[in-house]
Amino acid sequence: MEERLQKLLAQAGLCSRREAERWITDGRVTVNGRTASVGDKADLRRDKIMVDGRPLGGSEEKRYLMLYKPRGYVTTLKDERGRKTVADLVRGCGARVVPVGRLDYNSEGLLLLTNDGDLVNGLTHPRHEVEKHYEVRVRGNMDNIPRLSEPMELDGYAIRPAGVTVLERGEDSAKIRMTIHEGRNRQIRRMCEKAGLEVRRLKRVAIGNMPLDPKLKSGAWRELTQDELAYLQDLCAGIEE
Repeated sequence: MEERLQKLLAQAGLCSRREAERWITDGRVTVNGRTASVGDKADLRRDKIMVDGRPLGGSEEKRYLMLYKPRGYVTTLKDERGRKTVADLVRGCGARVVPVGRLDYNSEGLLLLTNDGDLVNGLTHPRHEVEKHYEVRVRGNMDNIPRLSEPMELDGYAIRPAGVTVLERGEDSAKIRMTIHEGRNRQIRRMCEKAGLEVRRLKRVAIGNMPLDPKLKSGAWRELTQDELAYLQDLCAGIEE
């Protein structure tokens, strides 16, 4: 049965469908030796699909990992600038897994990785605003903190107001907890910049109601529990393409 290429790549656990479209646009995908185009379809049973010169694998056991991402790693499988990647940290997991969403180079905390393309697509779907919770250390004028929970635009897009709780406060610095619903590039850092605050440290501590395991050390990972996986699958339920 023919399926769109981006769906096949996502089902193989290589990336989300949106990322697959970018790979296709960049010429990284071929079908029977021909460079593919967005919108092309293929049949895994008869067509030879290659990604970066490697054949698209068949079905494999699904893996679901929780990683405590350290600072100084990029959330990608390969970096053209030669920086360390989260793929380096989970290389021994026995499967090719991809990050669910992203944390920027200087951020740390909870990051999910899996080879379940449907879960990746569900958790990153633009219409499914999964709450993400962060602990943020900021410096600047503390009277500006309330601005973080006011309406704000990034890239011409009106983001939903963040939930903000002050955990610790000094004269010119604070530790706050921020909850956001979108996942725009460097969103919290850019929000703080708009509010006149400098981010000193940024850590994702939870996705929805699933917290980062406090027993995980920076750079370490573990498999998700069945309860955690069921919770994430429930979050994705009802998403339509």
